Amino acid sequence: MSIWWSLHLRREAASVPLARRLLLGAMETAGVDPDISFDLSVALSEACANAVEHGGDDPTGEAPGGYRVTAYLDGELCRIEVADSGPGFPSRRVVRRTTPAPVPAPTSENGRGLCLIEQLADHVHFRNRPGHGAVVSFDKILKWREDALLRAM
Repeated sequence: MSIWWSLHLRREAASVPLARRLLLGAMETAGVDPDISFDLSVALSEACANAVEHGGDDPTGEAPGGYRVTAYLDGELCRIEVADSGPGFPSRRVVRRTTPAPVPAPTSENGRGLCLIEQLADHVHFRNRPGHGAVVSFDKILKWREDALLRAM
């Protein structure tokens, strides 16, 4: 069985824990192992925090800026995507790497979130949307509790 959900959230700090709680609730209900759920929820929080901080406003100026979160649980895999309408990633970030980026210095004010996502997920992809915006997508192989409702067969 597979499930997916998508949210459009405002670029406000309060939206980050909301997205995290929705993911945790869905995974708990489905029967995903709590350690896997926690890793994915932290990675989602980092991706959402980046969208809140760096995402852009509505180009028409008619609505406050927002971002989109989509999550798919399909068989043994969970894929999460966070897309914003900001300036996008610098070209050095979207280049596909075989190893994670170096961890920023402890005194650095930025840059830890994307590295953390790379450490918590099995596969991570950073890309820019045509026009304007950044997309962070990541997936992780799921483990299930014994009493899981949606356990993959």
